[in-house]
Amino acid sequence: MSAPRHRVVLVRHGETEWSAAGRHTGRTDVPLTDNGRHQAALVNARLVGATWALVLTSPLQRAVETCRLAGLGAVAQPDPDLQEWDYGAYEGLTTPDIHAERPDWWLWTDGCPGGEQPPDVGARVDRVIERCRQVDGDVALFAHGHVLRVLGARWVGAPPLLGGSLLLSTASVSVLGWERETPALARWNDTAHLDPTLALRQE
Repeated sequence: MSAPRHRVVLVRHGETEWSAAGRHTGRTDVPLTDNGRHQAALVNARLVGATWALVLTSPLQRAVETCRLAGLGAVAQPDPDLQEWDYGAYEGLTTPDIHAERPDWWLWTDGCPGGEQPPDVGARVDRVIERCRQVDGDVALFAHGHVLRVLGARWVGAPPLLGGSLLLSTASVSVLGWERETPALARWNDTAHLDPTLALRQE
């Protein structure tokens, strides 16, 4: 059976006060900043005119609001598997805060005490990927930085660890696709809509 030829478009939510400060924001339901709402509205230009077979969003308000401002709120379905990494005891801390106690800590190998480990997040995004691959048509996912980085890694069959090398900015757009029969990253961390000077020729 040949692989479907649909795309999966990933949208990271817009800026929050915690993301701007570098604080690990897992299940704390923080809102977008004014700048984050502006970023989310600019995502609309990247999505307008496309036809979506499925739109899923994390149930956390920063993702839901980004989806709404990007123009897809009316058709979006919440999916708890798209919630951000559960940082447990590290919720709200910055990486320097954590390194003060654990200098060698790295999320992608060590996970979080009282929260999720990399395989836990990998299992969640595998369910999302399976759901996407059952759909006949393009899919849009609105979620969070770390969970989407794991999703990008798992889409190409790599372990969650690869997500540590996949930077993802707030309000960025990424596209998962196919190279013949092989799942591929077609576009990653595209923020041209936020800064027109970075615009690339559209495919």
